[in-house]
Amino acid sequence: MDRQQEYVLRAVEERDIRFIRLWFTDVVGTLKSVAVAPAELESAFEEGLGFDGSAIEGFSRITEADMLVRPDPATFQVLPWRGEPPVTARMFADIHTPDGSPSPGDPRHVLRRALDKAADMGFTFYTHPEIEFFLFETPLVPGEAPRPIDQAGYFDHVADSRGQDFRRDAIQILESMGISVEFSHHEGGPGQNEIDLRYADALSTADNIMTFRTVIKELAAQGDFFASFMPKPLSRHPGSGMHTHLSLFEGDRNAFHEAGAPYQLSKVARQFIAGLLHHGSEITAITNQWVNSYKRLWGGGEAPAHICWGHNNSSAMIRVPLYKPGKENSSRIEVRTMDPACNPYLAFAVLLHAGLAGVENGYELPEEAEDDVWRLTDSERHALGIVPLPSSLDQAIDAMERSDLVAEALGEHVFDVFLRNKRQEWADYRAQVTPFELERLLPTL
Repeated sequence: MDRQQEYVLRAVEERDIRFIRLWFTDVVGTLKSVAVAPAELESAFEEGLGFDGSAIEGFSRITEADMLVRPDPATFQVLPWRGEPPVTARMFADIHTPDGSPSPGDPRHVLRRALDKAADMGFTFYTHPEIEFFLFETPLVPGEAPRPIDQAGYFDHVADSRGQDFRRDAIQILESMGISVEFSHHEGGPGQNEIDLRYADALSTADNIMTFRTVIKELAAQGDFFASFMPKPLSRHPGSGMHTHLSLFEGDRNAFHEAGAPYQLSKVARQFIAGLLHHGSEITAITNQWVNSYKRLWGGGEAPAHICWGHNNSSAMIRVPLYKPGKENSSRIEVRTMDPACNPYLAFAVLLHAGLAGVENGYELPEEAEDDVWRLTDSERHALGIVPLPSSLDQAIDAMERSDLVAEALGEHVFDVFLRNKRQEWADYRAQVTPFELERLLPTL
């Protein structure tokens, strides 16, 4: 038994923790949880806890149902909203087959494999997400638009604001769980908020995002309102993105920084951006996995809908933030396509594979987009070589299905399960008669 496991067992006993929840996600990023009693925790560390994997989306077939969930002691934290006796803690878990090998259906394992690939090339992958979400009044009424808790806008300071108090309380909970927060503010839409997490290695960030979404949902429920990470819940207002800053480090050196180069971007950084652009359409079904995701991407409001990059250009898929002199470690790139409803493990895995493909194959970075891409005409974009991202989940699935890179990044099992799940979602969506059709067509046809 290693030191981290011993620390967890000691903490459970000393703090009289009665329940330990083991968290993991299915293929589409739904959080799953199983509670283990303290007396069974040592066995869970050593042998794993058995469960029926065929009941979890993407884990196994009926004939291969037996799976093991094994807690990661490095992720042990007490749940603050369950801090009163009986105390409850949580750990993220890895999924294994009965022979002890990692499950090919475990999204956490998919990201671990991508990070191993980066490590083999001498890199550590760091990420920093800016997570947007909406707060709505309850109860939600089926068939009616949700009602935001305020009518504030970007950076607005609202006196006696429930949203402002909510962000403060959420940050206190997150930081008590070891998740550092950099910024928070009201976003552009009514009831829309943003909280930015500090840089961390990609696996820790993915775990933090799953924890973040749970904290926000739990805290909203306690406040008698509803939190949503839906990419585009309101037709006439901006959607919610998860702009994510990426960088590669070689030891303590930022591999994306080169003093004196254009925008201080190294050759590695430029090739990494080129890889993201080259494979942009192929990875979109993972970074934007819901039918609603494309309402955000193609709904304006600074959401990127075209494959291009630019220096401080918010309309581009990849933005290069302003370099701060003397802060070499701050050199980074920002991916603006991702939304907060993605599976972060799979999303980081495909982003990393795409970027590393650019480094491995020496992709050339195209010219940057200097103009607001949304304001250009189709012919102007065509002349500049700027192509659109998929405009629907259907198009994104088609691009992903043809991608050897995404198949390699996800592994055959997750690749097939994810495609099957998303094709069913598209079929269900396409079969619906929408309020738009009823309002526009029923009175006249």
